[in-house]
Amino acid sequence: MSQDRRYSFEFFPTKTDAGHEKLLATARQLATYNPDFFSCTYGAGGSTRDRTLNTVLQLESEVKVPAAPHLSCVGDSKDDLRGLLKQYKAAGITRIVALRGDLPSGMGMASGELRHANDLVEFIREETGDHFHIEVAAYPEMHPQARNFEDDLANFVRKANAGADSAITQYFFNADSYFYFVERVRALGVDIPIVPGIMPITNYSKLARFSDACGAEIPRWIRKQLEAYGDDTASIQRFGEQVITEMCERLLQGGAPGLHFYTLNQAEASLAVWNNLKLPR
Repeated sequence: MSQDRRYSFEFFPTKTDAGHEKLLATARQLATYNPDFFSCTYGAGGSTRDRTLNTVLQLESEVKVPAAPHLSCVGDSKDDLRGLLKQYKAAGITRIVALRGDLPSGMGMASGELRHANDLVEFIREETGDHFHIEVAAYPEMHPQARNFEDDLANFVRKANAGADSAITQYFFNADSYFYFVERVRALGVDIPIVPGIMPITNYSKLARFSDACGAEIPRWIRKQLEAYGDDTASIQRFGEQVITEMCERLLQGGAPGLHFYTLNQAEASLAVWNNLKLPR
């Protein structure tokens, strides 16, 4: 879509037929904005494997936007992963988001033959060469399970050096954390594009829950303003739209190579920011 920057949207596979139809309707609405690709998440331990596969194939074939499945190695054997790679390659999929993945409750760390995301990147390269553009995750505010920030930087460098083409960050609300992360990894010799992940603000309680789980910090001033609005959904959404739009403006002005919107299978909040930014269509 853009020679200089790329814009994308992320979905999660649903558990019901009605939810799936709504996802496809949202995808068709977003497709009119000509994003570079859609991505689709992969449940803990591969728990949504079939739904992710089916969603990705429909996005690619019916909605006509390139689709990038998430692929995680926790809980999957090499044969499982090999089979998925073959199916995606046969379907014309050319981009994959390679992750370690989350452990389902009760699953031991020993599950799966590959332990880390860099192992998965290496495996994809060994199996498929350069067929796939491989995205990896980046954590400007540190992965919640990392021992410290320096270790997390080293983990990211390993993923990049294993053969990743670009990265998408966990969402954040402090642009400085993104710029600092990019500065640090550039100093460590990593030059792949690092695209900010953007989470629209529409519901404070859900956002607080997500953020606590994934280690994304909600700055105190944002948290306090959202708390002050209480159940006033319209005010929360107006404030959230302004905050995210201004952050995205700063990110793009500072050289970010695009934006990746975490849609939560909803179009309106992401498109409000897109339209405010006057992004190309």
